Amino acid sequence: MFRDSGRFEMRLLTIFRSLLTLGRGAVMGLSEEKAGPDPIALFGRWYEDARRASVYLHDAVCLATTSPDGTPGARMMLLKGFDERGFRFFTNYESRKGAELVANDRAALVFHWGVLHRQVRVEGTVERISEEESAEYFHSRPRGSQIGAWASKQSSVLESREQLEEAYREYDRDFKGLEVPLPPFWGGYRLRPQRIEFWQGRANRLHDRLVYTREGEGWEVLRLAP
Repeated sequence: MFRDSGRFEMRLLTIFRSLLTLGRGAVMGLSEEKAGPDPIALFGRWYEDARRASVYLHDAVCLATTSPDGTPGARMMLLKGFDERGFRFFTNYESRKGAELVANDRAALVFHWGVLHRQVRVEGTVERISEEESAEYFHSRPRGSQIGAWASKQSSVLESREQLEEAYREYDRDFKGLEVPLPPFWGGYRLRPQRIEFWQGRANRLHDRLVYTREGEGWEVLRLAP
């Protein structure tokens, strides 16, 4: 009886996933023909699917880096753009992640859209974007976030919450009536992908995994066992 109940629950879960993905994922899967030769174009379609499905924080991504001694570190970020050059995000250059990227410019990103039963893994090298690009994005942020970037010496030790709030008040006074300048220690990075893997959940754990590896100006596509 218990085992029959378990199989019934798994069947309901499969049906539920199929409904949530509107037939695009768990039912129809991801074929090489459907995926196409360009992983950035495929990522764009999946990213748009997540947005249209009203996935909360569809632009959330986990960034993984390593310390000089090889200790891994990961944290959630927000993706702020992508194109054929790579995936863009912003942070304090003096943060832990910033220091680790100076020591080792290789990093990885993971996108997970659970409601669509999809995951994308990206591996490559990271470089700073231009100051002009960073300034353009910085000044598109709410003024409070701009001042907060000055106030927070990211990853440094604070004596108290009040120390952070006082720093914010000081910069708020300093920049009153002025445009908040781009901090010299804050800006954007672009991860240039060398490997992109797309994971599409399927029934019976027979998931689809397609991995794109950079080959010169193009990409090699392989299917992996789930």
